[in-house]
Amino acid sequence: MDIADCYQKVRRRTEEICSHLHTEDYVVQPVVDVSPPKWHIGHMTWFFETFILKPYFMGYQEYDPNFNYVFNSYYETVGTRVIRTDRGNLSRPTVIEVYSYRKYVDDAMYNFLAQGELSDEVKELMILGFNHEEQHQELLLTDIKYILGNNPLFPAYSQDYVIPKVEIVEDAAFIPINENVYEVGFKGDGFCFDNELNRHKVYLNAFEISPNLVTNAEYLEFINSGGYHDFRHWHAAGWDWVNNNKIEAPMYWHHVDGEWFNYTYHGLQPLTLHGPATHISYYEAYAYASWKGLRLPTEFEWEVAATQFQWGQRWEWTESAYLPYPGFAKAPGAIGEYNGKFMVGQKVLRGASEVTSPNHSRVTYRNFFQPELRWQFTGIRLAK
Repeated sequence: MDIADCYQKVRRRTEEICSHLHTEDYVVQPVVDVSPPKWHIGHMTWFFETFILKPYFMGYQEYDPNFNYVFNSYYETVGTRVIRTDRGNLSRPTVIEVYSYRKYVDDAMYNFLAQGELSDEVKELMILGFNHEEQHQELLLTDIKYILGNNPLFPAYSQDYVIPKVEIVEDAAFIPINENVYEVGFKGDGFCFDNELNRHKVYLNAFEISPNLVTNAEYLEFINSGGYHDFRHWHAAGWDWVNNNKIEAPMYWHHVDGEWFNYTYHGLQPLTLHGPATHISYYEAYAYASWKGLRLPTEFEWEVAATQFQWGQRWEWTESAYLPYPGFAKAPGAIGEYNGKFMVGQKVLRGASEVTSPNHSRVTYRNFFQPELRWQFTGIRLAK
């Protein structure tokens, strides 16, 4: 692996994602879960400055000590930071200065990488940095969609954005999986996150899983049947969430003059009925499955069956709580704060989505979010 080449490619893709934005788009934070694009740009840069340049590049001069406070996300080990809800209040540093910071760090990184062979420790940190930036590229795209999708004018992100065509097999039978003891978790060479380790055995009862994601047309039947107004299909917390927030449909769906529209990267468009439903919370996924008399797969059922269906079009909710695998151990220092500290109160998502960075996901990848969140490209696959 050419580390310098990989660094250049991953950094360039982030800038390509932002190339369609105007200055005003960079600073908006409509809700706590969405970070302004400017903050993402700064945070991804801060990661390489903090974990590579400051400890390993002798003579490196920090760009601005205040930026550690501004662009640290959740690393307690590294020091205090701006509260997440306040990221949208950062009118300064300006977008121009954040890009100047990015260029300053990139130039230093190229000089550092040109010094010669890297230690194994630094190589591992660089690869983690690439994967970290790829994660933020996906977050960046979903945050941009939320920012523009909550603008009353529903502006397009880019007409050049290619909306993928998802193959749905009509009347496809559920895939049967035999009762057995299976192995799950990452195995082999290459990168994985710590929450994918350790590979271990699980016992699964016989089950069946759908080869398709639930479509918009299918989900519309749930809406038209009064699914959002029937408590029988919902967890108590989900029912409270629906009523307190007056939820009537998936995020970005709009009922206009008797027709359903959906906000996309091309702007507001008529709802594509044959496309997979997306921007669904776990609460909604569970309620839909209950309404169908079915259920969501566990993350282990999903992983065992994943070679037999197409995945990667939507992050897929599972019925599994986000918990450590047997033998899980946090790495020492700040890097150990990466995944383990979030193993409470969240549900596991499996797969990938249309905005996942190329080659970033794998069958063992474990994403995780709180059950009410739906700004990500989250969808539903059913099991029984």
